[in-house]
Amino acid sequence: MPQKSKKSKKRTTTTVRPDLFLNRELSWIDFNQRVLEEARDPSNPLLERVKFLSIFATNLDEFFMIRVSGLRGQLEAGALKAPPDGMTPAEQLAAIRERLTPLLDEAAACWRDELSPALREHGVHVLAWDEVKKKQRKLLRSHFSSDILPALTPLAFDPSHPFPHISNLSINLAVVVRDPDEGPRFARIKVPQIFPRLLRIPTEETADRYERLGLEELRSSTFVWLEDVIAANLDLLFPGLEVEVACPFRVTRDADFEIEEDEASDLLAAMKEVVDQRYFGQAIRLEIDDRMPDHVADILERNLGLPPHLAYRSAGPVSRANLMELTRLNRPELKDPPFRPRVADGLGPDDDPFATIRSGDVLLYHPYDSFNPVVDFLRTAAEDPDVLAIKQTLYRVGTNSPVVEALMAARESGKQVAVLVELKARFDEENNIVWARALERAGVHVVYGLLGLKTHAKMCLVVRREADGIRRYAHLGTGNYNPVTARMYSDLGLFTTDREITGDVSDLFNAITGYSRQETYQRLLVAPTGLREGILARIEREMEHQRQGRGGHIAMKMNSLVDPACIEALYRASQAGVKVDLQVRGICCLRPGLDNVSENITVTSVVGRFLEHARIFWFANGGDDELFMGSADLMPRNLDGRVEVVFPVLDEGLRREVREDILRLHLDDTAKTRRLHADGTWTRVRPVDDAPPVDSQKRLIESRRARAATPVVGSAPERG
Repeated sequence: MPQKSKKSKKRTTTTVRPDLFLNRELSWIDFNQRVLEEARDPSNPLLERVKFLSIFATNLDEFFMIRVSGLRGQLEAGALKAPPDGMTPAEQLAAIRERLTPLLDEAAACWRDELSPALREHGVHVLAWDEVKKKQRKLLRSHFSSDILPALTPLAFDPSHPFPHISNLSINLAVVVRDPDEGPRFARIKVPQIFPRLLRIPTEETADRYERLGLEELRSSTFVWLEDVIAANLDLLFPGLEVEVACPFRVTRDADFEIEEDEASDLLAAMKEVVDQRYFGQAIRLEIDDRMPDHVADILERNLGLPPHLAYRSAGPVSRANLMELTRLNRPELKDPPFRPRVADGLGPDDDPFATIRSGDVLLYHPYDSFNPVVDFLRTAAEDPDVLAIKQTLYRVGTNSPVVEALMAARESGKQVAVLVELKARFDEENNIVWARALERAGVHVVYGLLGLKTHAKMCLVVRREADGIRRYAHLGTGNYNPVTARMYSDLGLFTTDREITGDVSDLFNAITGYSRQETYQRLLVAPTGLREGILARIEREMEHQRQGRGGHIAMKMNSLVDPACIEALYRASQAGVKVDLQVRGICCLRPGLDNVSENITVTSVVGRFLEHARIFWFANGGDDELFMGSADLMPRNLDGRVEVVFPVLDEGLRREVREDILRLHLDDTAKTRRLHADGTWTRVRPVDDAPPVDSQKRLIESRRARAATPVVGSAPERG
């Protein structure tokens, strides 16, 4: 079984000065600011800008649930250990507040002054209640009375009624009503999540026509916020009372629960309990409408146990995460143009994937290449009488998963099927619990991960009996086995029958499902036992090549760069003269461009139509270059607390494909790229000398369309 490496643990320490590290939390806020910039970028289609604003808000929810809650817990526990940058939890919480306040104002202005007016110009109206016309209000009141009112439950707060529980991320109304005999009274109303938050309403011109049809028949593009409809019709809920205040608010709760795995007799039941606890975690943020009176806000803060610095006022609406509902409108002219992913030759639904993979390794780059061949590969394996066994890891598979269906079909057809379902995949626990139970009912051998480690590796192994003996086929990837996210995230996958790689995958599966202390592999770099050491050794090798006059060069693409030991090694490489090109989508704690420290390091980030999710690690190696791809970022949690797999691209042609047509293209992007500077600020990269901008994602769509009939296939690997 893979163990937490004691050697790896020691390498997380660093002697680098704290001022040479950027703070992780503030770096994440910088990333989310880049997402907000895409919402403000007029070159993006309008509904795509709305999507980015929604993502900005959703990202913040998770940031507070996990990162801010963790800092508050450290503060309350009196934790003394500081991150590499040296900031204490109190200092980080203060800096987060300072950085977020203007950013939230910018997001509010983006909606109020840019997106909402632009939507109206295109016939999409999201109205405040005072903008709703008389006939529209009449229809909404009728709909409220018949459909919404029965679902509402006002909860009073007074000496005989305790303060009600406010569930995580729910929209609520803080209501103050005046009783003619008793005076003001406080109540809370939860906005039901069974209704869309944006209610369609008829325009004034069509109200007469639709009045007798009922609201469910409307097909207009005019909306009103559900909480505004409720607030405007509270007289029906509180008859005989005067409504003085009705203001929206929202509570974010701590969702970072750890499970004591060594004390859990049933991991499945224990994870279900953790999911349930998420609704009752400690309050960590209060979002309130800026119209809320101070005395009402004080009631909420006091009873939620929140200090004022964790309360955020904002011009409505409270939370813009639900703006994603607008992206479902059938308005293609306001969205990115659709494209059809390329299906690699030899991997179509009517092809024999085993014959194709035997002829050479196959590279897929989603979403430019279709994810269907991965599903078809599993379906073919499930039906093929020569397939003996299938082994698979599942981290985030989503709902209605064809991957899981194929695995269950394989078991029903008599294959040996073993699946590791990672129950600890944050915010996907419920889905994974459901799938784990379904797989078990189908007779699949299901394991839930390793004690103390998350299994984040993306790998599938098919064992097949063929004329020349047993052959193993492997699929390894950088992303999840999820066809939905494969259309939105850019990820790389590799099919191979290479004897050493498939042997490593087989050994790793045996270690995961059984008992093993294997720490080294022939081709794979595996965390937590050898991945950090493998990366550090290759950085050192580039330094030696540079010293010997062969020119050291490293290029890496990843989601996050946090690990102190890796950052320190990259600083030393820069000081040795090695050229280091880094593209880090999200968090980056390394400071590039510092004299005598990191002047040979560049850091860029691409935020565009697709979420850049692939991890690529390239080393020039004195002309005999090495290129790896995999599931891991350079973060302590990936290198020490997870089972991760980083795998080599052995075929020279495929290696050139990834290096030049993917990695280099992204590094040369001048349309969606920002560059990180030594002071921690990010600026947009612009084309030089009025050259046309290089949009890497658009170029990849165009290149895949042009090569639709051409497979990205390497030479045949060593048989095995």
